[in-house]
Amino acid sequence: MRSMSDDHAHVQEFFAARAAEWDARFPDDGPAYAAAVAELGLRKGDHVLDAGCGTGRALPPLREAVGPSGVVLGADLTPAMLEAAVRAGRDGVGRLLLADVAALPLRTASLDAVFAAGLVAHLPNPAENLRELARVVRPSGRLALFHPLGRAALAARQGRQITPDDLRAEANLGPLLSGSGWRLTAYVDEDARFLALAVREG
Repeated sequence: MRSMSDDHAHVQEFFAARAAEWDARFPDDGPAYAAAVAELGLRKGDHVLDAGCGTGRALPPLREAVGPSGVVLGADLTPAMLEAAVRAGRDGVGRLLLADVAALPLRTASLDAVFAAGLVAHLPNPAENLRELARVVRPSGRLALFHPLGRAALAARQGRQITPDDLRAEANLGPLLSGSGWRLTAYVDEDARFLALAVREG
């Protein structure tokens, strides 16, 4: 059985090897990120976290949504990804944190929303990790789980089939979220995007 540190090392190794070319591999994703952020319903002055922010592609639309009075944080486990975010100038629109979503260095109920692109598939313990995201969000705060490709399109790109145990399947994701402090409120899975929206319960 793999330990948590093995999982972390695997994720870091995967993304560190790809960090330098990450944005160049997906140059057309900007509008999809902006559209997903718009669905989060942020207001000026809100505090928002991009969990597993990678090179920080969501940070500019998040900053635009919350305005100069808002707080934008980007947390990622992989130093090379955060270094790429700095090279792209995205540290100028949000504060970057080298942090694990399993133990965020944030106060309970300190955020209005969490945005997470491509995160769910890389969580070593999805229920616990989503519970930690719920911890840092105020009651009735929001969560967006996003990917610029739908499940079928992503599987095809990776040369694999979707399996029934796919965490992002609506039948699996709904109960996973509800057991972790969230309530699924919207679910879209089409070729051009995957977007699940949830509200913090309690």
